[in-house]
Amino acid sequence: MVRKPWIRRTSLAGLALLVALCGCHRNKTHVPTEADVAAAQEEAQKEVAQAKVEAKKDVKSATKVAGADSREAAEARVTGAFDIAMAQADGAHNVAIANCNLLQPAAQQACKDQADGEYQTATANAKALRVTKQQH
Repeated sequence: MVRKPWIRRTSLAGLALLVALCGCHRNKTHVPTEADVAAAQEEAQKEVAQAKVEAKKDVKSATKVAGADSREAAEARVTGAFDIAMAQADGAHNVAIANCNLLQPAAQQACKDQADGEYQTATANAKALRVTKQQH
């Protein structure tokens, strides 16, 4: 069997990097704070705003190319609405999880389960609305 030295060097380099990274973070335990919730809220707002900008740009482009009443423009509106709804769902979920992390450990899992359920509902609603609008 022929050994390939580059595999061994790559494996050793990867192992060394992993050990170094693990060692750096070993004693640093992050304690969740209200600032984490505020940061999650701010990030959620940015994501929704970005989704709105992108949706508007896509509708404008489709309208310019194919006309306001075209199938392309309608599809761009539907896709934009879906992307915005998903950004809202993602943001709300991240904020809810940040809030859950502030709770006592015993209550965190139930809170996260509820947040996950609400996220699944929001994404299912967004997908159903997209399908409904695409059929019209």
